[in-house]
Amino acid sequence: MNVTEAVRSRRSIRAFLDTPIDADKLRRLLETASRAPSGGNVQPWRVFLLQRDAMDRFRSFLGGRSGREAPAYQIYPEGLTEPYRSSRFKVGEDMYALLGIPREDKAARFSWIARNFDFFGAPAGFFCFVDRQMGPPQWSDLGMFLQTFMLLAREAGLDTCPQEAWAMRAESVAEFVGAGQELMLFCGMAIGYRDPGAAVNQLVSDREPLDVWLKEL
Repeated sequence: MNVTEAVRSRRSIRAFLDTPIDADKLRRLLETASRAPSGGNVQPWRVFLLQRDAMDRFRSFLGGRSGREAPAYQIYPEGLTEPYRSSRFKVGEDMYALLGIPREDKAARFSWIARNFDFFGAPAGFFCFVDRQMGPPQWSDLGMFLQTFMLLAREAGLDTCPQEAWAMRAESVAEFVGAGQELMLFCGMAIGYRDPGAAVNQLVSDREPLDVWLKEL
């Protein structure tokens, strides 16, 4: 698989097979992903990997906790304007259409959203933290690291789903992984083999045409 194929075939997968992943393979992918660009070579990512027994223990731990937690950050801006608002709205409606969940079935929609906090059934996942002293440039480094990992995963035959939703359970995650107070949770990453029979995995999000966001000078 070349880079173009990896980019075009990468999707946010939301239904996984329970096929286990070789632990050494995940370590190699993460190690290679660390070659992602990093301003000043700061390398701000701090990663906690869950699989097998650790994933089982985490699911049990999270299932035993209830109540609202203070989010690590605001995932989307308040008062999101166009065209960004419509793009966000449409991908959600496209997903629920594939799932057969109508807008008025709020309970089913909330139930589906809650699957975020089970890594969508993936056999492995990780949490990406950043030191609180870091600023926007280092947050962009996290994005480059995560994208590099996702493309390498595609090359290895794996699928992923980056999950900023975990920012809503930041306190529980930090407690379970033992992250220090200096670290802030950015996102989770579900990792596994996609379930080819799951309707939700047919979702392909739209992208704006080049002429909408490119200005050639």
